[in-house]
Amino acid sequence: MNRNILLKDLSVKDYKETWDYQTNLLQEIVDVKIDNRRNNNKKETDNYFLFVEHPHVYTLGKSGDLNHLLLNEKQLKDKGATFYKINRGGDITYHGPGQIVGYPILDLENFFTDIHKYLRLLEEAIILTIAEYGLKGERSDGETGVWLDVGTPFARKICAMGIRSSRWVTMHGFALNVNTNLGYFDNIVPCGIRGKAVASMEAELGKKLDLEEVKSKILTHFKNLFEVDTFINL
Repeated sequence: MNRNILLKDLSVKDYKETWDYQTNLLQEIVDVKIDNRRNNNKKETDNYFLFVEHPHVYTLGKSGDLNHLLLNEKQLKDKGATFYKINRGGDITYHGPGQIVGYPILDLENFFTDIHKYLRLLEEAIILTIAEYGLKGERSDGETGVWLDVGTPFARKICAMGIRSSRWVTMHGFALNVNTNLGYFDNIVPCGIRGKAVASMEAELGKKLDLEEVKSKILTHFKNLFEVDTFINL
């Protein structure tokens, strides 16, 4: 059982390139698992954690509604944004500069085989991270991700989540709005939920934050929650 995680910060990278990279890593892990079962091998599987910041992009999950994108092709181009329909769960969301996107590509058989627990621990890592900045993150029943002021007319999402898994190997992950331009969310129905706003750490705290510092805090909480042995920089 391998509880080490290979860590790679991709800096700013195109969404499609990153999606393809995730897919390749997931398939490599799945191939090892298939080979182990077919040939009674016991080769350890790798785990990865990718950080990335994407140029402006909208992504729609496999069960999402295309009507939740409020822009046509020309308007997308005018805003310097791209659009992809992808294979994660969830509806539509936005990724862009100033947002921390995390893609854990884990063989959950190295940790625990429970997708519900996996999502709750992802949320908890973000809740604990933003708490260090005085923000009270919460879960909202039936709505994956991390929210502020749940149960009030001012409820707003600060971190979106959507994942895919194959043979207990995960991909996709979370997007935490740190110094994000929230105006880009006006062009969608975020996560397919009408009447709910979005938030960023910068907007809540009235100042820009150091992305590297926030990433470090996320990793600390992720390591503790998932009982990771160590992160190994790639």
